[in-house]
Amino acid sequence: MDADARTYHEPVLLEETIELLAPQPQEVFLDATVGGGGHSARIAEAIRPGGTLLCMDRDDDAVREATRRLARYSDGCRIIVIRSDFANLEFALDANTETRDFRLDGVLFDLGVSSHQLDAPRGFSFRRTEPLDLRMDSQSAGPTAAQFLAEASKAEIERVVKDYGEPRWAGKIAHRLVERRERGKPVVTTTDLAETVEASIPRAAWPQSIHPATRTFQALRIFLNDEIGQLSAGLDAAVSRLRPGGRIAIISYQSLEDTVVKRAFNALSGKVSSPPGYSPAVFAQRSGPQPILRLLTRKPIVPNARENADNPRARSAKLRAAVRVGEA
Repeated sequence: MDADARTYHEPVLLEETIELLAPQPQEVFLDATVGGGGHSARIAEAIRPGGTLLCMDRDDDAVREATRRLARYSDGCRIIVIRSDFANLEFALDANTETRDFRLDGVLFDLGVSSHQLDAPRGFSFRRTEPLDLRMDSQSAGPTAAQFLAEASKAEIERVVKDYGEPRWAGKIAHRLVERRERGKPVVTTTDLAETVEASIPRAAWPQSIHPATRTFQALRIFLNDEIGQLSAGLDAAVSRLRPGGRIAIISYQSLEDTVVKRAFNALSGKVSSPPGYSPAVFAQRSGPQPILRLLTRKPIVPNARENADNPRARSAKLRAAVRVGEA
């Protein structure tokens, strides 16, 4: 892998993902979260000659890097890179005359934050002092994490921290954040937030394997970027575009994401009629109980010890996959 790609994301579970997706020459694939193009490069190699690879990302930097890196595969493979979040996947495909009628042989979602985003000055890492942004899309009109914490009520902050990351200490964290704001010292940097969270959690209760502020940063990031809603919408749109026999693989990095994927796959495969709190649009539109998907992974695939040692950011990854059945 070239050095520039590594600054984005060393592909997690690469061999396992390619084996499950089984790309073949002349097929049409979508990488809905292309990042630096690590997984896409392997897919592009496999679908030549005559294949088409559609790549999407909401991050301008990722779009530029993927366009640069994947250009080398354009001989024998059509490469189309689109800037879009995957919640707007269907709209993005319909709006492009090249992709409007695409039916997909395979789809990949590699969720979470790339190494490049962690290293960029957007506030994703509390190991450096930088503005507390946490938006995946640097051009987003939505509030930064600092703006949200400056304006939200204590109850709203507590709800976000509790629902998306740190349920046990959410109340204490929200209390300290609001108290600090009222003293005229609002949280504006990553260090401000990390230190406030550290002070909110008794030292004896700090987790051993991660920084005590990790789950709070995660909670704010998930909320501000609507990551759960994005995933649900993108998954529905992707499944609706799959050909019979087409495969979908999703790599998640935290339990909320994996729960959404698991519930959706269970519903779409007919294992449950409609899981609590989640009713996929594709499944709801079906006139009968016939399954749309067949599971390829009964349990999620996780990185082995060697990959965890080589790439610590892989340690929480879970890979699930399924294949489209029946008629489209």
